[in-house]
Amino acid sequence: MKHNQMPFISVILPMYNAENFIEETIKTVLNQTYQNFEILIVDDCSNDKSVNIVESLMKEYKNIKLYKNTENLGVAISRNRAVKNSNGRFICYLDADDLWLPNKLEKQLNFALQNDCAFSFTGYEFATSTGEKSGKIVNPPKTINYKEALRNHTIFTSTVMLDLSKLKKEDVMMPNVRRGQDTATWWKILKITNKAFCLQEPLSLYRRTNSSLSSNKLKAIKRTWYLFRKVERLTLIQTIIPFIGYAYNAVKRRM
Repeated sequence: MKHNQMPFISVILPMYNAENFIEETIKTVLNQTYQNFEILIVDDCSNDKSVNIVESLMKEYKNIKLYKNTENLGVAISRNRAVKNSNGRFICYLDADDLWLPNKLEKQLNFALQNDCAFSFTGYEFATSTGEKSGKIVNPPKTINYKEALRNHTIFTSTVMLDLSKLKKEDVMMPNVRRGQDTATWWKILKITNKAFCLQEPLSLYRRTNSSLSSNKLKAIKRTWYLFRKVERLTLIQTIIPFIGYAYNAVKRRM
């Protein structure tokens, strides 16, 4: 790909009390083989050293932009603020404790362009709290549509790439719910694009900390039920089948 044909990518990164992970996470973007990008970080009123770490990196890297919320608004509004200020044709999401392999952007961009798709995502691998690969790889199906996505929440946020030449910014704005806003957004976009395409290669690491393991399983169940009933407004009957599918696939991914 010639330099003048290299699309600009905006990396959306919300941050809250991420001092233990944020520098490593940012550096997995800075060290990408594809370099035509900006990183838009929105701090949601962290009270640790997260902002200091980012500001220190900004002195060396001019493609890092930091926005600070004046009150804690949650990850959905934080991501939306970054999207509103983005300049890229492509939007990518990365959470403050997740990691990318060095060729993630290059491979996924080529994949998105070759398949002419508005919505792409990739496989991923679970990692330990210290960022070490666990060997547990999730390879989603090659394509997924809205109905399939209701049953299988396999689209991992830190693997998503969206093409804003095919979507509008308002199409990708996340609903203001505290949990599951990313999943609800993928459903919303799938109603527009009809399907998403998966690059079946683990190009992201999903770091699982103690707080994100078994203690959150009940919260995940409640969150999913809420999304089905209150965000998607499915009837009770319409909810049962995708909910059973969700539970089955969630267990399968973690086996």
